[in-house]
Amino acid sequence: MLLWLTEYLSQFDSGFNVFGYLTLRVILGVLTSLFISFLFGPYLIRRLTHKQIGQSVRDDGPETHLVKTGTPTMGGLLILISIMFSTLCWADITNRYVLVVTIVTLLFGIIGLIDDYKKVINNDPKGLSAKYKYAGQSIVGIGAAIYLYQSATLPVETQLIVPFVKALVFDMGWLYVVLTYFVIVGSSNAVNLTDGLDGLAILPTVLVAAALAIFAYATGHVRFAEYLGIPYVPGVGEVAIFCGAIAGAGLGFLWFNTYPAQVFMGDIGALSLGAALGVIAVVVRQELALFIMGGVFVMETVSVILQVGSYKLTGKRIFKMAPLHHHYELKGWPEPRVIVRFWIVTVILVLIGLASLKIR
Repeated sequence: MLLWLTEYLSQFDSGFNVFGYLTLRVILGVLTSLFISFLFGPYLIRRLTHKQIGQSVRDDGPETHLVKTGTPTMGGLLILISIMFSTLCWADITNRYVLVVTIVTLLFGIIGLIDDYKKVINNDPKGLSAKYKYAGQSIVGIGAAIYLYQSATLPVETQLIVPFVKALVFDMGWLYVVLTYFVIVGSSNAVNLTDGLDGLAILPTVLVAAALAIFAYATGHVRFAEYLGIPYVPGVGEVAIFCGAIAGAGLGFLWFNTYPAQVFMGDIGALSLGAALGVIAVVVRQELALFIMGGVFVMETVSVILQVGSYKLTGKRIFKMAPLHHHYELKGWPEPRVIVRFWIVTVILVLIGLASLKIR
């Protein structure tokens, strides 16, 4: 919206041409979503508290979590509103990459909203059944994968790029659809599994989104892409604004979600943010880099898979509790220590992922 307005005003004053620069619009995207979060965060928390939309806590979880019962949830609504408003203001919403990223994020947010609604409004502790949840995720994931595959105009858009190895590129063909589906749905559920402690999931999401913004900018810039030896995908740089909006909205939400949390994001936030990271990684051709940078999300997911598999096969548990963050809590780590150490691990992994831009 504001992008179109500035383009119109530039006819009368050349100073408005500055808003055509992608870097400025990324910064404005961050600040806009951050401002929206700060502005509406307190109001949303009051409304959620007034409506008694509170978090329920697992009976088998750490005893220290019992104090969290009743803390307002569905705060992911604030994140989604901030991201969408900022994107509409500063991004070219006719860009097909921006469109697909935005639509996937919204649809996964709707799935999360239904799940949260059933849990906290209808008092159904199971929420949306796993069958229907995964069915919804699969429909959106496959739909996005097919659209991106059919709309691809360059071979590089469906190739698998291996980090740190310049010459190692795989033509995926129809397997691109399979990979894209698993990246989007897997990333969505991985962030959801990680969202178990105050601020644990949101800062890694911010860090990964910021890194993906750099990938998007470089991939969409012909000279930078050539210099760095990464694929050049025309138009994908616009996605950097969406990444910036995620970073700003996430930091704004962290202001209220930091320990001890005033609000939780719920599935509406976790499922949508995870899907957003997944589809962004796909369009900027950095699925494997996402696997590295989102290592905390991967570890949390693998811990659940190993725990369930071990218990079904042997009747024994590998961890004291899964996901992994609960294991360290039950080992005696205070919650803030678990959170900050997982953040530090994410910083390291994000830096390793970014290093793949130059080390090739």
